[in-house]
Amino acid sequence: MHHHNLLGKRVLITHADRFMGPELCKVFAEHGATVIADTDPLREIGAPAAAVAAAGHLDILVVNLAIAAPATPASAVSEQEWDDTFAALVHPLPRLCRAALPAMLERRQGKILLMGSASALRGMKRASTYSAARGAQLAYVQALGVEVAPNNVQVNAIAQNFVDNPTYFPPEVQANPRFQERLQREVPLGRLVGAREDAEFAAYLCSEAANCFVGQVFPVCGGWVGR
Repeated sequence: MHHHNLLGKRVLITHADRFMGPELCKVFAEHGATVIADTDPLREIGAPAAAVAAAGHLDILVVNLAIAAPATPASAVSEQEWDDTFAALVHPLPRLCRAALPAMLERRQGKILLMGSASALRGMKRASTYSAARGAQLAYVQALGVEVAPNNVQVNAIAQNFVDNPTYFPPEVQANPRFQERLQREVPLGRLVGAREDAEFAAYLCSEAANCFVGQVFPVCGGWVGR
């Protein structure tokens, strides 16, 4: 029995084959949603609008975007690295929202949830490009959330770190003793947040029970909080 019922809701999940995509598709379907799983990289200017158009009627848009995080010292970051990272993580976000919002605003109903990163909430060495891109995502969601709230459209973000997913914490990383030590040292839970735990929270935020949250960024980090 699920409390956060998404029965009859149509949801588009982007980058459905990576980051939190696979678990989101599974959990949202279990909650009764009709899931449109999109795996396009969404780097072409028209690709996000095409994905939204192909999905048809949408009640929920889950913007799940992922790229392997570069680990370059800030002084050595190339134009290419910066451009590639923003092309993958930042540029698709407003394009997706611009495509999905008109119908939601007209109906005065809809939800947009960004699966973001807590790397934007705390300084991390050798992560300037990735952190900047993830930070831009959160700033956009906060601004958009308060803008569309009067139209009964809720836009929020999850800013996560130390959450089990195949893109950033694949099995070989999790099996590394040094990584396990780091978990004990840095994460109060002493473990990764489970993929299902994260996806269930996402499902809640996309349900009618969460209509009171607008423009919010929710850290999901196993007890780790940004300073």
